[in-house]
This record gives sequence, structure tokens and C-alpha cells, in this order.
Amino acid sequence: MHEVQGVRVDPVDRRVWVDGDEVTFSRKEFDLLLALISRAGEVVSREDLMRDVWHTTFWTSSKTIDVHLGWVRRKLHDDSRRPHLITTLRGRGLRFETEAPVRAT
Repeated sequence: MHEVQGVRVDPVDRRVWVDGDEVTFSRKEFDLLLALISRAGEVVSREDLMRDVWHTTFWTSSKTIDVHLGWVRRKLHDDSRRPHLITTLRGRGLRFETEAPVRAT
């Protein structure tokens, strides 16, 4: 079981809860979320995600990860313009944050 910032993922039963409410994910959405939350706090490269989630070492489409990531973020209520769960590090990959970023007011 992985639990970070109110998101709980059960890799055995393939279930996800967000702030206590169960949310349904497609197979690839779940695999993408699991690949990120299981390494919370670490940068996960797009190459690692293609290998671990899509089981390939080549790019099927440059937008594959972005499209699925958009669906995952929407289900997690993570605003892509001001993400607090999954951040993109340009040129490096994605990171599931262990804490919500502090925003300047």
C-alpha cells in the first residue's frame, strides 16, 4: 500500500482512494500512478515510464505519457497549471511530491 498526500494506492487489488473516496482508474492510468507514487519524492524519467508502464523501450507517441498524465491528474484533482501532487521537471521527468509545495501569496 502506498499513501502520499491523501492518495492511497493498493497495488495488489489495483484500487485507488483520494481523500478517502475510491476513484476508478483505467489499467494504464493505474500503472502510471503506481509507477510515480511508488517512487514518491524521486524524479522518474519518461524513458523509465515507457519501460515500466508501456513495456517498451521506444516511443509509441510523444504524447502518450502526457495524455494519460492529464487523465490521472484530473482524477486526483491535481491542477496541471499549479500541480501539488505530480510535478513535471522539464528535461528530467515527473515526480510525485511527498508534500504540497508552498506557494507564495
